Amino acid sequence: MLKTVVPYTSEIYGRAIVMPNLAPPVTTVEAAVAYRQRILDAVPAGHDFTPLMTCYLTDSLDPNELERGFNEGVFTAAKLYPANATTNSSHGVTSVDAIMPVLERMEKIGMPLLVHGEVTHADIDIFDREARFIESVMEPLRQRLTALKVVFEHITTKDAADYVRDGNERLAATITPQHLMFNRNHMLLVGGVRPHLYCLPILKRNIHQQALRELVASGFNRVFLGTDSAPHARHRKESSCGCAGCFNAPTALGSYATVFEEMNALQHFEAFCSVNGPQFYGLPVNDTFIELVREEQQVAESIALTDDTLVPFLAGETVRWSVK
Repeated sequence: MLKTVVPYTSEIYGRAIVMPNLAPPVTTVEAAVAYRQRILDAVPAGHDFTPLMTCYLTDSLDPNELERGFNEGVFTAAKLYPANATTNSSHGVTSVDAIMPVLERMEKIGMPLLVHGEVTHADIDIFDREARFIESVMEPLRQRLTALKVVFEHITTKDAADYVRDGNERLAATITPQHLMFNRNHMLLVGGVRPHLYCLPILKRNIHQQALRELVASGFNRVFLGTDSAPHARHRKESSCGCAGCFNAPTALGSYATVFEEMNALQHFEAFCSVNGPQFYGLPVNDTFIELVREEQQVAESIALTDDTLVPFLAGETVRWSVK
């Protein structure tokens, strides 16, 4: 799988924040170094690509291990997955209090916290879990650790868009192409469910999609590209209990450009893709360039794996923008 999917990212992007939710998860410096090397081994010759590794937070994680990885340049950030919120998150955090020593250490050393922002209580509707997370977890956490730098990843609601826009300089957000292009009506069509649009956090109502589009179109500088690209073999998506995740790496940049064009906001596109993120992370902006052209590309229906296929985001459709 890795050798198939990495080139779709490395040919376009100079670097990427790599999620740690493997099985088993990336919780040590050694595991991150090994995973980074596997990624680099899958990068084709001629691609200039740097994977930025993250640490998977667990209730038992040693703060010293986290700080060592950050100081050695192995960990760029740490990821908080509420237990059982998404793919391979069973080892995730059961409560913020359980990892408070780790979070306090992160605040002290200036290490960014990346957050999958959903509560997982069975009695809370899946469409309400992001909004409830803000009020019950995110805001109390930020009030308690005021200097902690937080990225609210792949936001999906007007609640989150408003929260980030109204927040201070230590709070930012990423948004995926699927949450900008689609809402839950597209996924739950009368003609049949579209499993390749199923991801977590799940697509929401149209009013939330519009709020996300308006946020990126405004030129707000604390929101930036975050594809959350998640490849799963076709048989794992098209099943009675399918996996969550969209494999959007092949089409993400053209998809984002389409949204910015539709919103008459192409003047903000470069900052969203290439400037806002590095500035928030405290990283240098890349000094190399790619060129997008207003040229249609036909998206493949599928991508071959050894014993199955991948169905990319927008499979079989036409994207209006291409990387030259």
